[in-house]
Amino acid sequence: MLRSLAFLTAMIATGASAAPATFVERSVDVHGKTYRYQVFVPVDVEGKHPAVVLFLHGSGERGNDNQAQLSQGLPPWLKQHTDFPAVVVIPQAPNDTEWTDKADADMALAALEKTVKEFHGDRKRLYLTGLSMGGFGSWQIAADHPGMFAAAAMICGGVEPLPGDGRNLYVHGVPKGDDAYAWVAKKIGKLPVWIFHGGDDNVVPTEQSRRMNAALIERHAVVKYTEFPGVNHGSWEKAYATPDLWDWMFSHRT
Repeated sequence: MLRSLAFLTAMIATGASAAPATFVERSVDVHGKTYRYQVFVPVDVEGKHPAVVLFLHGSGERGNDNQAQLSQGLPPWLKQHTDFPAVVVIPQAPNDTEWTDKADADMALAALEKTVKEFHGDRKRLYLTGLSMGGFGSWQIAADHPGMFAAAAMICGGVEPLPGDGRNLYVHGVPKGDDAYAWVAKKIGKLPVWIFHGGDDNVVPTEQSRRMNAALIERHAVVKYTEFPGVNHGSWEKAYATPDLWDWMFSHRT
């Protein structure tokens, strides 16, 4: 009886001490600069080896306040789903930069690495996702670092320059004369990808995701494609609310 009571008391104490899910601020030094970023820490992560997700925000969330990147996409969804079982790294690109820039990509990966070490993340369960500019950046990082991630979700992104845009926002490294979609599909290797896009996107042409999906199918890759009819650029709310997304993502390991 006493042993049972002691066990019950210990269980209650353990439950009471479990840390709630929260967002914490961190910083990382890369190439002589200090960048701040956010990390979503799930409930009671202590002593575990959690999956780790890298999330790349869109153009409108750039800056240096370490707050704007929490306003769109995955972070608001996490605030409504605090039982999410993975650590999520949420870096912020500086103003007038792109996730396809090497400096920004290096910063995001440095934040990921520091987070994996701090929270003892499972390196076989690293995942990549991004929306809009972050979708472009996700394709870039996936192409430049094949084998790093177990799966990825690309939302309303692309690989080619936007018509009349003039930005540095496109996947870099494609040899002149090569088809960008076929090149990216080859570079990312065996990475399973789920692509999302709005059918009426007037910012990033839906055709970019359609062609990327076709290129991956051509290589017999593991790919899923979801297009939301009648949806403009803001397809990330529907994408992150897709019921099977995270079960699908977390079913893959490197």
